[in-house]
Amino acid sequence: MKKTNKPLIILTGPTAVGKSALSIQLAKEVGGEIISADSMQVYRHMDIGSAKIRPEEMGGIPHHMVNILEPKEEFNVVLFQKIAKECMEGIYQKGRVPIIVGGTGFYIQSILYDIDFTKNEENTAYRQRLEELVRTKGNGVLHQMLEEVDKAAADAIHENNVKRVIRALEFHMLTGHKISEHNELQREKISAYCSCYFVLNDRRDLLYERIDKRVDLMMQEGLVDEVKRLQEMGCNKNMVSMQGLGYKEILSALEGEISLEEAVYLIKRDTRHFAKRQLTWFRREKDVIWMNKDEFSYDERAILDAMMKKYEEIINNV
Repeated sequence: MKKTNKPLIILTGPTAVGKSALSIQLAKEVGGEIISADSMQVYRHMDIGSAKIRPEEMGGIPHHMVNILEPKEEFNVVLFQKIAKECMEGIYQKGRVPIIVGGTGFYIQSILYDIDFTKNEENTAYRQRLEELVRTKGNGVLHQMLEEVDKAAADAIHENNVKRVIRALEFHMLTGHKISEHNELQREKISAYCSCYFVLNDRRDLLYERIDKRVDLMMQEGLVDEVKRLQEMGCNKNMVSMQGLGYKEILSALEGEISLEEAVYLIKRDTRHFAKRQLTWFRREKDVIWMNKDEFSYDERAILDAMMKKYEEIINNV
């Protein structure tokens, strides 16, 4: 892999930690533009449940990879990498700095280490068989299959994340290797860019409190009505977009499978679990710069100054 001297900033961290607001201030400081590394914010009509940034909150900073697909379209890491690279090229041509912001670790890894996905072609027949198993026997069956061939991957991927479970099983079938071991090897690679990899973090109790409040706010802002509109558009549980946290639970409530109260409980619980898995992923990454909010007494200016200092050190030492 060829390393470039092109600057790249990554700002990631668990869901609800406050990445969006900080990323805008960071973009203003470095002359940057933001590329969303979020698997849900790419979809139009899915604003509340994805906690999508509003235009008036963007502070005049261009945001890429937001509202680019319809909910009926599939989105995956290969498509993310392709579009994100195109966005980055456009940003570099303007003499600006791309800032990848979001909590999907594998998406970030695909750019940072310029992973080549062309080596592993999809086996459509096998994927269709797995998808049929989910429809007829449920998520648990697939997750059990993964546990038998790659326990580390099964531990890291929740059984409701059907897309990733299928990808892990497909990878094992195509290559004969475990995707968990593949991911570890990718982490040993050197970044393809002159990169700063920031992980914003907070105390777990405060993070979980923020998650619960965010879900309550989503309900107040009309998450149920948003999902109803998606239903009316023909969206259903089999779509990749509707597997997102918040959407599948409300859909289950609207279809009478669970109560709305239970749906809210599940969204909060599963989002907390998701945040925990995100942190586990980032702890395994190398060259990560942890920005623990409590160590800066929750002073955003102090966090930003520390990030800028680190960025300038890395850029000037190329």
